[in-house]
Amino acid sequence: MDKKISKKKWTYKKISYVAIGTFFAIFVVYFLVAYQNKSTLKIDPSKVAFSNVEQGDFQEYIVQQGEVVSGRTYFLDAVEGGNITKIFKESGVQIKKGDKIVELENINLRLSVLGQENSLSEQINRIRTTRLELDQNFLANKQQLAQIENQLQILKPQFRRDSILFKKQLISKQVFERTEADYRYNIKRKVFTLKAFESDSVSRAVQIRQLHTSELSMMENLDGVQKILDYLTIRAPIDGQLTSPQLQEGQNINKGERIGQVDITGVYKVRVPIDELYLSKIKQGLRATTEIANKTYELQITYVYPNIKDGRFDVDMQFMKTIPKDITRGQSLRLKIDLGNPSIATLIPVGGFYQSTGGNWIYVAEGTNKAVKRQIKLGRRNVANYEVIEGLNPGDRVIISSYSTFGDNEELVW
Repeated sequence: MDKKISKKKWTYKKISYVAIGTFFAIFVVYFLVAYQNKSTLKIDPSKVAFSNVEQGDFQEYIVQQGEVVSGRTYFLDAVEGGNITKIFKESGVQIKKGDKIVELENINLRLSVLGQENSLSEQINRIRTTRLELDQNFLANKQQLAQIENQLQILKPQFRRDSILFKKQLISKQVFERTEADYRYNIKRKVFTLKAFESDSVSRAVQIRQLHTSELSMMENLDGVQKILDYLTIRAPIDGQLTSPQLQEGQNINKGERIGQVDITGVYKVRVPIDELYLSKIKQGLRATTEIANKTYELQITYVYPNIKDGRFDVDMQFMKTIPKDITRGQSLRLKIDLGNPSIATLIPVGGFYQSTGGNWIYVAEGTNKAVKRQIKLGRRNVANYEVIEGLNPGDRVIISSYSTFGDNEELVW
């Protein structure tokens, strides 16, 4: 008798269909529940600020405060120290080149100068005495040569006469030999004396040159020593405006101490302290603008100081075309400094939303009565705008005011 075989009710294919259907049903239910549970906040649209996303020129710039300083300054440093005996000019006055500003007294310096003057004067006198002795010796040698030459002028004709007379036996041999000996001796004497004179003349010429050089050097040193006392009177190096700290008669000023400065009137530049955050972006040649008396003036960075103090570094800027007429040293200016050339970018205005989102997301308006949270990425910024890297397109409408009352809601409705 045959055995009946029963069919399997659950095949692999049926199980797969059931699993897929179940998974899809769960996903739909989850999506509907999640959508229905999305956090939503009702707001008053009149109390928030909307703005359109735009495409335009993005100019990275910073706004800084600068101070007008003198364009050309000469510092007044005390070359020699001493006590102030007289103050001729007060801070803030206009002075002319050569004007006395401060007079100092230094007794020790005066004694030192006096000692140096005496020493140099003695050396100069010794040089002059040596040169006089050389001149006297030169004249004595010349005189000796002249005497020998004169003696030869007498002996030469006498020798010739005695030679003739001796041959004729009109004089004795003894007389002739004495005349001949004197004549021959003076000839040799002239030769030796002339050689010595020529040698001494060469040596004398060298010594005279050396003495002359030494004397000039000593005279320059003496002149320099005498001028040391002139340094006790501090004078204006140029025409300009004097700026100095409060000085008092009797006050001690150290050697090398700065007692003030003279600024050339009418020549100005602007010194601007900038946060070290921008050090890599600041360089010579960058442009800036400032408003003075409702007029715009252009400036250019001419020098970047390398030192950083308290997290800031300084730059010097000069006016490019015209210098404002009524600016004064110490005046404060507000400057807009461009950090490079403008470029085309997607832009949104700077607003309070950034404090809550860090620039990672923003509420984007959809339709007429709601705004939805959207992830974004921001790049550079200036005082007016953020550069949008991704997440927004020109024409999108966004909320840019503060999100402090919105919580973490996904949607805003009104």
